[in-house]
Amino acid sequence: MIVVGGVIKKDNKYLLIQEGQECCKGKWNLPAGILEINENVFDGAKREIYEECGYEVEIDGIATIGNRIISDDNFLVISFSTKIIGGNLKYDNEEIIDARWFSYDEVIGMQSQLRSYDWIINAITAVENKDVVDKNLIKIIK
Repeated sequence: MIVVGGVIKKDNKYLLIQEGQECCKGKWNLPAGILEINENVFDGAKREIYEECGYEVEIDGIATIGNRIISDDNFLVISFSTKIIGGNLKYDNEEIIDARWFSYDEVIGMQSQLRSYDWIINAITAVENKDVVDKNLIKIIK
């Protein structure tokens, strides 16, 4: 499975969503989700971000690409650096419990509260340190 999502930074704070799904209820995460069939990674990330927090974003870089294996499931996880271009913070109360802005130091201190500490911290740290990779590294092949 391919998971795509984004780091959203505004006023030196990062947006995290609090999961409502039973498997990870209460854990904080980047706005992200599973890529749909016939959807490219950029469109999928923008869709997931919009669905989870109401913001329309532009992808401006690649923060992290990782591989995670949970039980018998193998995930390729891509997090993008993004810029808000529209929308307002809103979320579906059945899927998302809350959405809040956190400083970098606050996120670093949330280890037990994050859904996937390494993925989230690595992605946010890449954005914080301006260490993102050019999004054109990923080529959409037709």
